[in-house]
Parts: sequence; structure tokens; C-alpha cells
Amino acid sequence: MDHFTPNTKRCVGVKEWIFRLSGFLCSLLSSAFGIILAGSRYWRLWEFDSDVVQLVYIGLWEAYYHQELQISGSVIRILVHSPVNSSWIISPEFRCAQKLILLAMFIKPVVVIFSSATIRVSIIKASVPEIQIVCYKCSVLILLLSSLCTVLSVTWNHVVDFYGETTFDFPPNFPVRKEDLIKKHHTHVFPIGVMTTTLSLLAMIMFLFEIKSLKIQSNLNAQSASKQVDQMA
Repeated sequence: MDHFTPNTKRCVGVKEWIFRLSGFLCSLLSSAFGIILAGSRYWRLWEFDSDVVQLVYIGLWEAYYHQELQISGSVIRILVHSPVNSSWIISPEFRCAQKLILLAMFIKPVVVIFSSATIRVSIIKASVPEIQIVCYKCSVLILLLSSLCTVLSVTWNHVVDFYGETTFDFPPNFPVRKEDLIKKHHTHVFPIGVMTTTLSLLAMIMFLFEIKSLKIQSNLNAQSASKQVDQMA
């Protein structure tokens, strides 16, 4: 059976690298989607019965709309942006989305740093599984927190916008009134939020497999060291 040992070790090593790289890529993609989500102008897309502004794109930090201006006899359509600040009536679900998405966006790079460090340790073949296990455990906890933040923010925003009554409203100097709202459009924010959460969960699964593998490796190293001590004794 000894001649199977190198092949078995090689197979285990390949599986470890698959888990390691898959977790890193999923966490990296999740972080990228989180940034896209935070900067998206499509958290809400409202259509109005107005000759001035037909569509308003509402992001977490700014609202956008197209407005037509006559310059030298020519009609020019420009994109106007309005910061979502204290002059707006910001609803609880929208304020919650702002805070949760910011939190998720700022803590996810820590996962990328930790997973990069563990990959670096594996490349230089340093035998420190305990440190790698700590890094992966921290990454799993951070990904769990960021997933909860993301799914709560996009789900609450979507449900209240389409199936509830939101108190979100424009400032007095906005070119349209909320009373002129005739239709709410579905956007890509909710699917991106689900995709971001799914990638985070996949990364968590990969990291948990890697933790299990590292624990086995740590036990084998301990047993090997114990046998060496016994032989020397």
C-alpha cells in the first residue's frame, strides 16, 4: 500500500489548492460585486407622469434624472444628479441599506487579505496550519456578517419599494413630486445582491473545507513529531 501514498498525498494537495483558490476567487468576486452594488444608481427606478422628468434613478448616495434644456434653439438632454442628503425624507429601509452596504463593502477586503496571506504561506511551504486556520475562521465570520448585511439591505429595499409603503420622498426643490409617480421598475440591484451573497456563501464553504483539511494536517504533523520524539528516546 506504500506505493499509493505519493499519489494520495498529491490528490489531497490538489484538492486543498482547489478549495484555497476557489475560496479566494469567490471572496474577491463578492467584494467586487459589493462595490458595484454600493455605487449603483438603480436601487430604485421610478417613472413619473411629468413633462419635465420621466424617470428618476435613485442610488444610495445620489439620484439621477435626464432633463431637456434649450440652448441656442437646440434641445439638449443632460443627466442631472442630486445628492441624497438631509434635505430628503430618507425612509428607514433606505437608511439601513446605506449603513449595511457600507459595512459589508469595508470589511470584505479583510477576507481577501487573509486568504491571500494563507495562499502565500502555502506557496512558501511554511508549516503553520494553526495561523492559517485562524485566518480562515476570521474570513468565514466576516463573510457571514457581510452576507447578512447585503441580503437584508437589498431584500428590505425591494420588498418595501414594490409591496409596501415607503416614506422615502424628494426635497422641496426637486423637479417632480412623489404624487406624480405612476410606475416602479425592477432593476438589477436585487439580483446582484443575491449573487454577492451567494459568492460569499460559496467562499465560506471553501474556507470551511480548507479548515477541516488543515486540522487533519495539523494532527498528522503532531503525530509525526510525537513518533520522532519516541524514536529519539
